[in-house]
Amino acid sequence: MDTRSESGTRTAEAGAMSSQERAASAPDPATPETERETGEVRLDDDEVDDEVDDEVDDEVTEEVETTSAVDAARRIAADQPLIAVQGLVKHYGEIRAVDSIEFEVRRGDVLAFLGPNGAGKTTAMKMITGFLEPDSGSARVCGMDVSRHPIEIRRRIGYLPENAPSYGDMTVAAFLDFIAEARGLDDRPAAVARAMARTGLESVAGQVIETLSKGYKRRVGLAQALIHDPEVLILDEPTDGLDPNQKELVHQLIANLATTKSILISTHILDEAERICNRVVILSQGKILVDSTPAALVERAPGHNVVVITFDGDVPERVLGRLRQHEWCESAGMLEDGRLEIRPRAGQNRLAEILSAVEDQAVRDVKVREGRLEDLFREVTKGVAA
Repeated sequence: MDTRSESGTRTAEAGAMSSQERAASAPDPATPETERETGEVRLDDDEVDDEVDDEVDDEVTEEVETTSAVDAARRIAADQPLIAVQGLVKHYGEIRAVDSIEFEVRRGDVLAFLGPNGAGKTTAMKMITGFLEPDSGSARVCGMDVSRHPIEIRRRIGYLPENAPSYGDMTVAAFLDFIAEARGLDDRPAAVARAMARTGLESVAGQVIETLSKGYKRRVGLAQALIHDPEVLILDEPTDGLDPNQKELVHQLIANLATTKSILISTHILDEAERICNRVVILSQGKILVDSTPAALVERAPGHNVVVITFDGDVPERVLGRLRQHEWCESAGMLEDGRLEIRPRAGQNRLAEILSAVEDQAVRDVKVREGRLEDLFREVTKGVAA
């Protein structure tokens, strides 16, 4: 089609418009130029202010609603476990290092991982902190899946690994300042000072790390785990290499921190677990064998509530017969040193019945033994290679 003839037709049609039509379609000279070009309606100043106020009100309402939702989520999260592990599995070749373990750690809990060497304690900790990918199962920290939110999880966790890395040529203070900077902390000097005070490092703040003793190096590792005041602490043998005084300092620190945090530790020191932890998990060959409180485990331990009696003179056979006739009596017999030992079944407290059975004898001394966590540990892990 000829473009020129088409254009001429349009021109002719336009020229055919009456003078009245052209006048009606012409823009009003009083209308501002921008309005004529865009065809938009211009608002006066009062109308603009009203519209802006409405937008601000909407934004404020949305922000308040969002804040309320966040606060509600935080309130819900406060009632949830800070660590939740479900069906966690990890293989190293043919070895099943962690075998479908499940447990939770809530705020205020200090949970101890106990187990023989190679039980899977360190491997489990590495998966919970996001440093090792599980083959299956899940670990959640502060309500978030570790596999999906590894960076955010690491902001919430303080982790002391088995061999805590550091820069040996840096001083203690410089290294902790480096960690604070890497974590993006605002007030680095205050964070460093607080971490050193908590771990008793002020006296070696200016000392090069490689010149420190093993115990002090361990405390530097603990300080870097605490420096950002995390909600969750995961500490792999935190008192390894510490002298008794240093261990006491760390025990007190953990007890103080536990009021607002969830703490998971591994240790080979059974007395330590019994003293500072309110939960104990015993692992062996990657499986959880026991999950209970230290007090409950002591009651389950062999030898709990065993009664040993010292007499003036020999014990008649009829006394042994009285004791052995009771269903609760597992055994009653004489020790090599001449004392009488009575073992109630399942650690029952049968002291009253025992004293009644020997009331006609000249009793010199009575001792009641308590179970030991070490004895239970040996019993449940029996046959596991070290």
